[in-house]
Amino acid sequence: MKTAWQLQTAKNRLSEVVEKALRQGPQTITRRGKETVVILSVKDYEKLTKPKGGLVDFFLRSPLRGVDIDLERDKGFPREVDL
Repeated sequence: MKTAWQLQTAKNRLSEVVEKALRQGPQTITRRGKETVVILSVKDYEKLTKPKGGLVDFFLRSPLRGVDIDLERDKGFPREVDL
C-alpha cells in the first residue's frame, strides 16, 4: 500500500513518516498535489543503489552464453555514401 503525505503534514509528523518508512516501506511526499520525493529506509536505498555486477558478470549471465556468433569482419570494400 502506497502512503502519500502532504508536505506540511510530513514536516509536522516527520518522526511518524520515518517510522512508517522503516516498518512499511517507502513514503511519498507530495507538494501542490504532485508526488515530489520519497522517504525510504537505508536498507531499501542500499538495495536500489547496490551495483548489480560488472560487464563481465553481465556477459557470464547472458542467455546467449555459449552460442556461436560469427564476429568475423567483412573485408570487402566499404559501402558508398552519397553526400
